[in-house]
Amino acid sequence: MVSLSDVEAARGRIESVVRRTPLERSRTFSEMTGADVHLKLENFQRTGAFKIRGAMNRIATLTPEEREAGVVTASAGNHAQGVALAATRAGVDSTIVMPKHAPVSKVKATRGYGGRVVLEGIDYEEAQAHAHEIERNEGRTYVHAFDDEAVMAGQGTIGLEIVEDRPDVETVVVPIGGGGLIAGIATAIKTQLEDVRVVGVQAEGADSAARSLELGRVETIDSVDTIADGIATRSIGERTFEVIEERVDEVVTVSDREIAHALTLLLERSKTLVEGAGAVPLAAVLSEAFEYGDDETIVAALCGGNIDMNRLTTVIMRGLIEMGRYLKVKMALKDRPGELESIAHIVADHGANVYAVHHDRTSRDVAVNAAELEVEMETHDDAHAAEIVASLEDHGYEVEILA
Repeated sequence: MVSLSDVEAARGRIESVVRRTPLERSRTFSEMTGADVHLKLENFQRTGAFKIRGAMNRIATLTPEEREAGVVTASAGNHAQGVALAATRAGVDSTIVMPKHAPVSKVKATRGYGGRVVLEGIDYEEAQAHAHEIERNEGRTYVHAFDDEAVMAGQGTIGLEIVEDRPDVETVVVPIGGGGLIAGIATAIKTQLEDVRVVGVQAEGADSAARSLELGRVETIDSVDTIADGIATRSIGERTFEVIEERVDEVVTVSDREIAHALTLLLERSKTLVEGAGAVPLAAVLSEAFEYGDDETIVAALCGGNIDMNRLTTVIMRGLIEMGRYLKVKMALKDRPGELESIAHIVADHGANVYAVHHDRTSRDVAVNAAELEVEMETHDDAHAAEIVASLEDHGYEVEILA
């Protein structure tokens, strides 16, 4: 099992390339939760995510023969970039297999770091199977995204930084995909500060670690479905499972709605851009997915910021809906002059801002002498949205809330 000495040795190998990322207290989230919340900003890391730490340490441990043959790996994106950069800097040829639907931004970045990208499979597991075929056919060394002690040790250097920057930490919250990050962090923290609690967080649609701990064995789920693509794995690793069982106190799950909410709040209130997986720890804190006390010192590890811009637009909109900041309604109007103006006055009187209006006389869902109207508007919160809907209904309109 990976040890503290392994993590300390990893730091010596990677410190010339890997950045020591900030650990900052968030007044906003501390006030919202009553806890003392600190954010480990690994989204500021080189390649935009923590994965460079483990990849750099693994590449550094290759034998001369392995370096000559090159490496291959599979990744949804962040590990891909880490391996590509680490290999390129070490003069090692790298082939990266990514799922066909991996975010475009991550595919382009991986190529930009010098990796040869192969798109194969619908998810990480299928991409990994193809990467192992390349491993066998070309004699390359497979660099596992998480189930490798050198990779875990590299990720564990985050834990060393947390202990040094916040020795008074009480709870560390870490996302879980395959388990390499939390295995490394838990090793670094628990072997130095035994009383610190380590909480793992998964997306509800990719909860293999939570299920595995319940069953006492590694459980592979049939499919994954989450906006947090960086942790969308069907199974945690055998090696990481052993570490998680021994050194992680609790594993909880959060919904995509809670992830979108946390991501939007980070962007709006902390001016911090993270990907879905990076927002998962804060989502667990904000949703109280685990119990914590007033003024408890909590560190949330924001593991990465590599979000595709197309995905970001969707996630922000979902976050605004969750916060009550966006309202979309549909109603039927009498097809006569002044009806649309009447609706506009009601919305304006309540101080809402209209994004878009769709007026349709041809809908089959309304009478011949009526029109269907959809209105999208910016609202202040849930109570404000409810006031607008109530006012429209008081004026005789039947309102259907679409979002």
